[in-house]
Amino acid sequence: MKRMQVFFRRLAALTRKEFCQMLREKSSFLMGVVLPLVLIFIIGYGMSLDVEHVPTAVVLEDTSPTARSAAGFAAGSRYFSPVYVHSLPEAEQLMRTHKVKMIVRFPADFTEQLYRGNGQIQLLLNGEEATTAMSGQAYVEAAVMSWAASREAAASGRGQVTAVPRVWFNDTNTSTWFFVPGILMLVLTISSVFLTAMVMAREWERGTFEALFVSPVRIMEIILAKVIPYFTVAMVGMLLCLTAGRLLYDLPMRGSMVLIIGESMLFLVIALGIGLVISALTKNQYLACQVALLVSFLPTVMLSGFLFDLHSQPWGVQLVSRLLPMTYYLALMKSLFLSGNYWPLIVKNTLILLGYALLFIGLAFYLTRKKVE
Repeated sequence: MKRMQVFFRRLAALTRKEFCQMLREKSSFLMGVVLPLVLIFIIGYGMSLDVEHVPTAVVLEDTSPTARSAAGFAAGSRYFSPVYVHSLPEAEQLMRTHKVKMIVRFPADFTEQLYRGNGQIQLLLNGEEATTAMSGQAYVEAAVMSWAASREAAASGRGQVTAVPRVWFNDTNTSTWFFVPGILMLVLTISSVFLTAMVMAREWERGTFEALFVSPVRIMEIILAKVIPYFTVAMVGMLLCLTAGRLLYDLPMRGSMVLIIGESMLFLVIALGIGLVISALTKNQYLACQVALLVSFLPTVMLSGFLFDLHSQPWGVQLVSRLLPMTYYLALMKSLFLSGNYWPLIVKNTLILLGYALLFIGLAFYLTRKKVE
């Protein structure tokens, strides 16, 4: 009993010292609390996979009412910002000067071709922005097919068959809901891996650890005292991001809030463990920063499914992604936010994350030895 009291007394003293040191070094506090809010503002508002208001030149060489009706798809649509011109050279000049991204040309004999049963329009796309070009092509094709179907139904007087789509789990069909769970993962990674690796490596460089090693404190007390402040800061940043996601983007939270916070805490333990392992291996701030960038930040962005659908990637990339704890945490967050409590996924990914947590924390304790080198 007395040993436990001594343990908690020393741990409390070391933790208080770490909190004071963290508050004196404003950069650590700003990176853990302010940076998450900056990221969720920038990525949430500025980064989007939704293609809207595409500058489009509509060339009406055929000025008949039929052609004008067919070209009406661009007016009032949130997908197009139309500019109406009467000649193809004029539209091509707009394309060359990057004033439009797409040209939709109705040839002079469009109406005549249509009555013959083979009406065609020409679509010119700016291939410099492949995503915009592909999306714009899909929008134009869908709009023209819808116009043609409604025209045929009106002419024949018969009924019309239409497909009514419904998007599950993302009712607004917006990429912001897709990105916010990934932002949480990014915030926890930055707040824990980078901060822990840098701070611990700085302690090794300054010789602070050697001063602690000659004192009665134990390795567990040292590591816990280093981890608790950054765990707290990272959770504050995560809760701020949750609040911002709900208030700013109306992000649904269909799963259990207890699970969302609990899984985030588990992932945070993993990230802190990775930071501790990096610092123990490098013991140099510059090298720790480079290694943290290579093994945590870049894989988090590129290989976890944050930006790209892993199912469309080569099998080698999919294999690497399955070795990353970020992949399993992101899948959990997307499920808990957008679809609800799907227990087979929750149980499986939680067990995998628990295994990673034990692995990295165990390595951190093993590598941080109480000896002077």
